[in-house]
Amino acid sequence: MIPNLSIQENIHPDVVAYLKELGNSTYSGDIETTYASRLAVATDNSVYQSLPQAVLLPKTQQDLITLCRFASKPKYQSVKFSPRGGGTGTNGQSLTQHVVVDLSRHMNKILEVNAKEGWVRVQTGVVKDQLNDALRPHGFFFSPDLSTSNRATVGGMINTDASGQGSLKYGKTSDHVLALTSVLVNGDLLKTKPVSLAKALQFAEEETATGQIYRQVLGTCQQMEQEIEQRFPKLNRFLTGYDLKHVFDKQQEKVDVSRILCGSEGSLAFITEAKLNITPIPTYRALINVKYDSFESALRNAPFLVEAQALSVETVDSRVLNLAKQDIVWHSVSDLIKDVPDKVMDGLNIVEYAEQDETKQNEKIARLTQLLDAKIAQGESGLIGYQITTDLAAINRIYGMRKKAVGLLGAAKGRAKPVAFAEDTCVPPENLADFIIEFRALLDNKGLNYGMFGHVDAGVLHVRPALDMCDPEQEVLMREISDKVVALTAKYKGLMWGEHGKGFRSEYGPEFFGKTLFNELRKIKGVFDPLNRVNPGKICTPFDSQDSLVSVDATKRGFYDRQIPVQVRDSFTEAVDCNGNGLCFNYDTTSPMCPSSKITKDRRHSPKGRAGLMREWLRQLVNNDVDIIALEKDLMAGKNDISLVKRFANSWSKKRGEYDFSAEVMEAMEGCLACKACSSQCPIKVDVPTFRSRFMFLYYSRYQRAVKDYMVGYSESYTPLMAKAPGMFNVFLKQDWVQKLTTKAIGMVDIPVLSQPTLARSLKGHTATKFNMQALAELPKAERDKHVLIVQDPFTSYYDADVVRDLVLLIERMGFHPVLLPFKPNGKPQHIKGFLRQFAKTAQTASDFLNQVAQLKIPMIGTDPALVLCYRDEYKKVLGDKRGQFEVKLFQEWLTPRLHQVHIKATTNKDFYLFGHCTEKTNVPSSSNDWKEIFNAFGCTLSEVSVGCCGMAGTYGHDAKQLDNSKGIYGLSWQQAIAKHDKSQCLATGYSCRSQVKRFEGEKLMHPVQALLTLK
Repeated sequence: MIPNLSIQENIHPDVVAYLKELGNSTYSGDIETTYASRLAVATDNSVYQSLPQAVLLPKTQQDLITLCRFASKPKYQSVKFSPRGGGTGTNGQSLTQHVVVDLSRHMNKILEVNAKEGWVRVQTGVVKDQLNDALRPHGFFFSPDLSTSNRATVGGMINTDASGQGSLKYGKTSDHVLALTSVLVNGDLLKTKPVSLAKALQFAEEETATGQIYRQVLGTCQQMEQEIEQRFPKLNRFLTGYDLKHVFDKQQEKVDVSRILCGSEGSLAFITEAKLNITPIPTYRALINVKYDSFESALRNAPFLVEAQALSVETVDSRVLNLAKQDIVWHSVSDLIKDVPDKVMDGLNIVEYAEQDETKQNEKIARLTQLLDAKIAQGESGLIGYQITTDLAAINRIYGMRKKAVGLLGAAKGRAKPVAFAEDTCVPPENLADFIIEFRALLDNKGLNYGMFGHVDAGVLHVRPALDMCDPEQEVLMREISDKVVALTAKYKGLMWGEHGKGFRSEYGPEFFGKTLFNELRKIKGVFDPLNRVNPGKICTPFDSQDSLVSVDATKRGFYDRQIPVQVRDSFTEAVDCNGNGLCFNYDTTSPMCPSSKITKDRRHSPKGRAGLMREWLRQLVNNDVDIIALEKDLMAGKNDISLVKRFANSWSKKRGEYDFSAEVMEAMEGCLACKACSSQCPIKVDVPTFRSRFMFLYYSRYQRAVKDYMVGYSESYTPLMAKAPGMFNVFLKQDWVQKLTTKAIGMVDIPVLSQPTLARSLKGHTATKFNMQALAELPKAERDKHVLIVQDPFTSYYDADVVRDLVLLIERMGFHPVLLPFKPNGKPQHIKGFLRQFAKTAQTASDFLNQVAQLKIPMIGTDPALVLCYRDEYKKVLGDKRGQFEVKLFQEWLTPRLHQVHIKATTNKDFYLFGHCTEKTNVPSSSNDWKEIFNAFGCTLSEVSVGCCGMAGTYGHDAKQLDNSKGIYGLSWQQAIAKHDKSQCLATGYSCRSQVKRFEGEKLMHPVQALLTLK
């Protein structure tokens, strides 16, 4: 039996007292102390894990001042903090055992855009892509470009001095910072911008925290000028932690303390606002994808490409390319990176040009392509071909693939996964190829697999060796390799951290800076944070502090994961394999990725958050001597289930306040819409609906279910019976008191009414209703080839019957013979609610029937994407080989290859707009193009509308607990998109999507087949 899990990770009494007093103050932000909330920020995109004491999410700058002022009281000086933005760091920069201060949830507003003067002012919780979306209408963008741009915050970019693609021209984040507003740990406000030396000296005379900062910074920069110049390497991607080299401009006699804060990794202050310069969007852009026979050829050829005056040169090795080819992302770029006939493409350089002048752009491209053609003709440099694109959408798709590369590496098969710890080395570009050869030799000698990609124009390459961090010996190997890479970068006059900062690599700082200069950094830390209370241990400690720096050997996720038995880890790989890359925090509201994360802005309600909770839940069960695999197997067989009385007793104890960590996990799982976008959009393929169902199945072996779970889970059993008397049930369901009763007593809202007339009545006597297995089997093959079998689902057949009726009529109009199969429950509602034993039986019954029908060799199609795809995915997972080989296709999958047989053409062209279903878009990426091809064949135009989730997701939108979120999700993208078009031209493939639009707009959208049927 699943036990009660009482977590012993207690919060320090000083923190408890501090938070209590803070909560009773004018502080208006969120205070989170649950174990689940703390776990959600215990990891980032690194190998480390550190559980904080609490999470503070301020709403205003004044909240930050308040929390710092309270913390300055003598009784609370043991309370320490770590600022956090998007949590995408690869070296644990924002991880802490103290209190996390997260600015991303609330402090994410764009305060002012001044296009005339070319600057923007933002709160630092703003996401990079969010900022660029706001700047685009003004013709500008914020140019530092990151692979994590859809979830990285401006505050995180400043604190890590982020750069990325195009840095040779656009520089790093610090090159675009005009002014910063920060809150010091004592609650004082610090405003920094470039000032004259005279003004800086004037500040330095003040007896304030600001005065102390200016005195120390000026003293260090002036006295250590020669040491700074000699010690720091001449690199484009130059990260030190505290940027002493650029604080004092001796020639112009300017001082900019903001440069000290850029790259400081949150170890000096809380940066709340930033004034940034912005760059005009280039009018003309072009991308040249240069292909090579080896990765070494690509590296050695890079300097030649840089000399061609390109904006950037990015590189990708064969491992990353092959991973991309296996991912959904390849559908978007395969035509732009075609294989070269009779050649093996093992390396790729992506060269970009971006200019305001078209003539200048074309001249540069012409010069480069002439040189490339000559090299290819002569067989030089391993160059085997290239492709050019000037289409902006195509360019963005290429970079989308490149950005996803970091996550794709983590999707490697087996227990050893590519991990970040020495992945952003930076050496002079002319040394890069030789450096990488030695780097590769080091990894090859250890027998390690790895992938490589990066910014060869800046000498930065991302190298991620594959290690099994659950193996203690591999953890020791990580330290050995890390030390050797430090020595190797020094040999080639480079830097260990060329892009992603120090974090837990801070211990290498003294070796890089030297004792004298490192002591100066410690003095600077001391004037900002004398008691070492802001991100302690990162970069450096105050000069007179005895505290230690963090270490590469700090506790890692593998320490916790190895406590879970291998067979359990392998069984729950959809959760355990999450590497924290955070793509699920995607800011873009038109992306289907994790709508619950977008609407709640709560890290628990994301695939990463839920995966982390699931991992910890499994670990806790193992530590309580629970054999998960054996228990699940017994429960699936109907064994070892506790009595109803005992489940009620456990539920009553929970209601009375008895703590159980399982309840925190359940809260996060209930917020999931089970849309399955994560299963394909996540580069690691974290599949929340799969492990969510398993969790619910196990959870409810201890607790009693709510009535609404049974109402949803068994809907396929009672709906056909209700449909025998739809009029009577509809009169009942339409009563206000019934809707109120179901809301209050059951927790379900807006219960839908049954279709009238029913499908059976609307097709009464029609040949499509006459399914006869034997008669169909006796038809000649040529005749059977003209037939198509329609697999019914409960929602479309009983609640949206006109769609199935119109499907029948359209198929007939096209010259085929449709036949309705008898309704058989699909089981999707059971799976969503975790009735896995019942789902397995339903799936087996349906599979047996559909395998029998499949012997007819007649195509089978279904109408609702979620249920059709359930046959492919959930059935395979629960039944394995017992599923059989039957195939149910979506209408467009069936029709597209048969379009040559259809001779229908509309007399007038008509425009339609497709609002795709989340599960369909993400799990059948060809779906939209198939629909477009079909409509084009019918003589019409179909455009796909970029929207995220509609917020209904089956029965999620009918759950009273989720109603506000359902409405909010609809408002994120669908509401605005629907408002821009005539609803009669808007089409939706999903039953739940059409239901949601009808609920909020009062008008039902057509299914695409209905639109095709209207054409004359």
